[in-house]
Amino acid sequence: MAHVIDWPTTTHVDVLIVGAGISGIGSAYHLQQQSPWASYAILEMKDTFGGTWETHKYPGVRSDSDLYTFGYRFKPWVGAPIASAQAILDYMGEVIEENGIGDHIHYGHRIVHCAFSRETNLWTVEAERLSDGAMVAFTCNFLWMCQGYYDHEKPYIPEDWADRGLNDFAGDFVHAQKWDPEYDYSDKRVLVIGSGATAATVVPELAKRAAHVTMLQRSPTYFYCSENKNELADRLREIGIDEPTIHRVVRQQIMHDQDVLTRRCIEEPDAVFEELKELVRAFTGKPDFEFEPHFTPRYRVWQQRLAFCPDGDVFRAAVSGKVSVVTDTIDRDTPEGVVTASGELIEADLIIAATGFRLSVMGDIPFEVDGAPVNWNDSVTYRGMMFTGVPNMAWVMGYFRASWTLRVDMLGDFVCGLLNRMHDKGMARVEVALRPEDEGMQLHPWIEPDNFNPGYLMRGLDQLPRRGDKPEWRHNQDYWREREEIPAIDLSGSEFVYTPAVTARVDALHDEAADATGEPAH
Repeated sequence: MAHVIDWPTTTHVDVLIVGAGISGIGSAYHLQQQSPWASYAILEMKDTFGGTWETHKYPGVRSDSDLYTFGYRFKPWVGAPIASAQAILDYMGEVIEENGIGDHIHYGHRIVHCAFSRETNLWTVEAERLSDGAMVAFTCNFLWMCQGYYDHEKPYIPEDWADRGLNDFAGDFVHAQKWDPEYDYSDKRVLVIGSGATAATVVPELAKRAAHVTMLQRSPTYFYCSENKNELADRLREIGIDEPTIHRVVRQQIMHDQDVLTRRCIEEPDAVFEELKELVRAFTGKPDFEFEPHFTPRYRVWQQRLAFCPDGDVFRAAVSGKVSVVTDTIDRDTPEGVVTASGELIEADLIIAATGFRLSVMGDIPFEVDGAPVNWNDSVTYRGMMFTGVPNMAWVMGYFRASWTLRVDMLGDFVCGLLNRMHDKGMARVEVALRPEDEGMQLHPWIEPDNFNPGYLMRGLDQLPRRGDKPEWRHNQDYWREREEIPAIDLSGSEFVYTPAVTARVDALHDEAADATGEPAH
């Protein structure tokens, strides 16, 4: 049964973009530039743009990708490669202002339902307008999902924490995602639970004002230490090269270096780890820095996110005595802090959970196609951006080993090329489908654990579409392959099934005639 509501207002656009974060703003720019014939709107739940960079407000929040590749290819980045959240928001604000994107954004709209009809070839997107609680509807020909991959409202806290007596702790407790910027942690004993990118960011910043910071980790993380500058960019500026050229050249250099590093992590991970150790020793000035047991991970380099550590700040804080690292699990909470499985009491005035995200597939929005609910795990992914059984929709899922935004730009080209083809040829619908040569293809979870296995992804694999064993039917997380493969996609290939607008309208008229007479239309 289709979801039907008597809407007070309905707005129609050619393309509806979901989310005004880094993906949505970049996609809107490409749509304006490459498909100027298309009307569009952006729906954003928050009351401002920014997505991730608006959600997270914990001390020191910053990028863990360099801004020369995390920034858009069309907007030169000028500044330190690792940037604060505010610097990134300022950059995004300039993109919005310079390109008139703000006029298309509908802030404060929480999407509650999305439904596609093959009869009308339209998406109907139902949303609550948070300012007054009114329910509104948007219809569109094409839906561009740019809402990100995690729940911005409910962070991940392990379920067993409630059982171990978290309520017994007498101090303050907060997840990093819910941090209040007004909170004063000066001279407090702070316990940070976690060791990923968030912990790597917050721990050295906390250490500047806290009495002491302890980082409690279940298992260690790999860290890459480097100065927060780009020598090539600085040199090019010094000799008077223009910023667009600097941006293009430095992006290319960084992507080349990342490609080399990624390959080496697979082919010679032990050698890479030794080099990472040498960087730590150099930034701390301690040639005898001890890596066992707190800084020797159990997995291969780049099977999880490689945490960037500008100027070795985490390790310098540890060497200074302001930060302690404990590798253990928690047995129970006490009024004073936590007791580890080995019996150590870690006293704290404040506990910060840096335990990661809850995966949110398509924003956890209920989807329907022709009145039937969509179960994403029943679909097969087409290169991590379209899905079998779901017409006229694309999803932006970025990279884990390279900057997220590299794929925003790449998929912007692809989606606009697809939209332009449909527009020029009078096509009302496109969907991807397995080809005859794909018959009998084995289907697997979204990604191989040996490829990339962070906790949030492993916890949510059953929510994600499945993959096949052919390049077209998987998201390989390899930017350096995709930058060749995706621009070369043949949009007339048999995996793309198009329906002309005239055919769709004739079919709809036949259905209407049949409904009116009770007999098949001729």
